[in-house]
Amino acid sequence: MKASVFVIGTELTRGIICDKHVPYLCSSLSRMGYSVIRAVLVPDDGSIEAALKEAVSDSSVLLVTGGLGPTSDDMTRQFISDICSVPLVKDSQAREALSKRLGNRLNGSNEQQAYIPKGFKVLPNPNGTAAGFEGFAKTENGKVYIAAMPGPPKEMHPMYENYVEKSLSSLIGYEGQWRDEYSVFLIPEARLEEMCQKCAREGVKWGTRFQDYRISLYIEGGSASDRKAFISDLKALAGPYLIADGDIQALDLFVEAVKRDGLTVTCAESATGGLCAKLLTDINGASQWFWGSEVTYTDSAKTSLLGVSSDTLAVHNAVSAETALEMAEGSLSRSSGSFAFSVTGLAGPTGELEGKPLGTVYFGFAAKGRESQSVRLNLYSNGRDGSRRRFAAAAFLLSRMYLDGVCLVDKAKQWLYI
Repeated sequence: MKASVFVIGTELTRGIICDKHVPYLCSSLSRMGYSVIRAVLVPDDGSIEAALKEAVSDSSVLLVTGGLGPTSDDMTRQFISDICSVPLVKDSQAREALSKRLGNRLNGSNEQQAYIPKGFKVLPNPNGTAAGFEGFAKTENGKVYIAAMPGPPKEMHPMYENYVEKSLSSLIGYEGQWRDEYSVFLIPEARLEEMCQKCAREGVKWGTRFQDYRISLYIEGGSASDRKAFISDLKALAGPYLIADGDIQALDLFVEAVKRDGLTVTCAESATGGLCAKLLTDINGASQWFWGSEVTYTDSAKTSLLGVSSDTLAVHNAVSAETALEMAEGSLSRSSGSFAFSVTGLAGPTGELEGKPLGTVYFGFAAKGRESQSVRLNLYSNGRDGSRRRFAAAAFLLSRMYLDGVCLVDKAKQWLYI
């Protein structure tokens, strides 16, 4: 069966951002037995219409990403409805999802995202406003399966894996081995590839998908015992807590431990600038276990709000184990929380200190009835935002380890990036 892939986005055709959809989709299609006869990047200028009409005549499958937004140049749904000779109709499921996500910000331009070609099925998008859809177009040669998905990878990839991939496998009768999924934290993508190569087994293949706070690792092929040995060796090579089974965030692992132990959390942030608190409060019901946060960016803020000793700051400076420990203990003592963590480090792009390159970060941990701990990590630095995300993920992972009774200094030394 022949397949065509279209990725819509002027920022892609102009080279502003690099496309990752084509290799991702083509790899999946090829694995299932489809023959990909075209994979095209198309700008947001309406030229996709002619390309789609051509593809309908010689393909069994059409996958389209992008062009499902609320603006006037988002024409994917209209072009597909025209090709199928069916009207666009408002879908109640898509409209309800939009209303829940946008609330009173839902207006006329957003309303068009609730319309899909008549006879097509809505594909939910919990990660954005643009619902996808799938269905069949009747042609002279039979029928063509068409799936339209949003452009952003964090929206398209889950939609493809949860819905479209399953439809495609059913359509072609694919019964092969599906992928095992794992979540990898803090390890750079290039380093992870090197590690996978060291753990390689005959017939076992792997692939990765970079995300904001982790890398998704997929393993397929080979025997079940070889795949099990592959991931076992990889976990041993990476060290504890850096590779988790399934689709999960470091934040989820931490919150799981907090609820397990019945704790109330507080945190003191410097380098992360409130990002940890933001991620914690993104969780519905966080007020049941999250007390609050202090963002103490300057030395004076650390002293006045957390009680960090001015002598500690003078002797060891703000980016130190001693400061991190006093930040955590100060946050705990000044709140009604039962567990506190702190973050202080060098996110960059400037500010390197002697013996402390960019990416250096210290964490402090304190809890009622437990001995306080602090630990230093040397994370790779590739920009301020990226460093802050890694600092936050590391804070949640180390907090989970601390609550599990792990000696952080001993275990963190096993982590490859140190």
